[in-house]
Amino acid sequence: MALSGVEIFKLLPKTNCKKCGHPTCLAFAMKLAQRQATLDLCPDVSEEAKKKLGEASAPPIRPITLGAGDKAVKMGEETVLFRHDKKFVNPCAFAIEVKDTQSEADIESVCAQVMHSEIDRVGQKLRIDAIVITNESGDAGKLETAAKTVAAKAAGVAVIINTTNAQAAEAAVKLFAGSHPVVYGANASNLDAMASVAKAHKAILGIAASGLEELSELTEKAKGLGVEDIVMDSGARKAKEIIEHNTLIRRAAIKKGFKPLGYPVINFIQRGDSMHEALVASVCVAKYSSIVVLSSIEKWKSVALFALRQNIYTDPQVPMQVEQKIYKIGEPKADSPFFITTNFSLTYFIVSGEIENSKVPCRLAVMDSEGLSVLTAWAAGKFTATKIAQFINDSGIDQEVSAKELIIPGYVAILSGAIEEKLPGWKITVGPREANAIPAFLKARG
Repeated sequence: MALSGVEIFKLLPKTNCKKCGHPTCLAFAMKLAQRQATLDLCPDVSEEAKKKLGEASAPPIRPITLGAGDKAVKMGEETVLFRHDKKFVNPCAFAIEVKDTQSEADIESVCAQVMHSEIDRVGQKLRIDAIVITNESGDAGKLETAAKTVAAKAAGVAVIINTTNAQAAEAAVKLFAGSHPVVYGANASNLDAMASVAKAHKAILGIAASGLEELSELTEKAKGLGVEDIVMDSGARKAKEIIEHNTLIRRAAIKKGFKPLGYPVINFIQRGDSMHEALVASVCVAKYSSIVVLSSIEKWKSVALFALRQNIYTDPQVPMQVEQKIYKIGEPKADSPFFITTNFSLTYFIVSGEIENSKVPCRLAVMDSEGLSVLTAWAAGKFTATKIAQFINDSGIDQEVSAKELIIPGYVAILSGAIEEKLPGWKITVGPREANAIPAFLKARG
């Protein structure tokens, strides 16, 4: 069980030095108990206290990194049941399965799909994160051959080795040395051998159980064998079971501090019907899965799941924002059109996208409005004539443009006169109310 704030306070220096950023040691202790602060903020805590408090202040779900390099995937580290309480921390990973019974050409085709799955959505790079190599044949040699194909054709992509054969697992995992793969398939009959493979190759151990009781028993045994990084499969396959098991796991870890279930969850949801599979995957995204294993990655399915995951794993209390600056779209000249908008990510990408669609090179000034949309920022006093004029003057853009004309969003046409007063020498033009009217607006200008 986690320590209470008072219990943590007893282990702190009690100097009220404020070095941690909190007014008193008691206040800091309360934040630690609520998992809203980390122990490293206190520079004076004793080594004995660090040892006692380290585990108590750690996230209830162990943070784990799958893969290595720029395609590594962080999992776990979650602290809440509901994203509006704080936020969900690490987005779940999407993995696509290949089987060692497939032809080399088929496996290569899946690898190519994964390597080209990345899309850019409101400034974030979204992609299929991992490949599961399943030992369907039961033959260690065939698994190793399939793993070699994946290693060659999907270099850098995180890998999950799926087999109950420890010898087969070892042969395959050697090909991914240093990339922190998952060795999945540890169960009651092979736990010792699979744990040895995971430890020897610094891999994550994937535990496959039949129910929550067996799952907690296996994770405890694995930890007793010296395995630290674990992903868990309770055996749930139907949507109803996934919701039930994943919710109970998250509640046990966060509300009860139950360590045997304090690890990321992997769900295998392969279906023959792609739409059915996408629907079950959406359940996993919403209900606490850390790795979702799919059988296919059609473009429509990937885009839908990427968007859902992105929406759930953004902080609901902090709007997505882009950097305040003047962006060049195409290769604008000195007399090219010059627009302005706010730095809410969705606003920026919609407006910039419509300008790109027009094929007319333009400049787009993006002003910091704390991530609010145009109308909301105007209503909140963050997108006003005074602030717009200051931004334009400070940007130095008047040295780059010959036609001093600023096109403002149609929704704030009321600001045009005030902006002209505060920007002498500039012409203020009211643009379209909706971004999708920008191409026609630019075409009409000639």
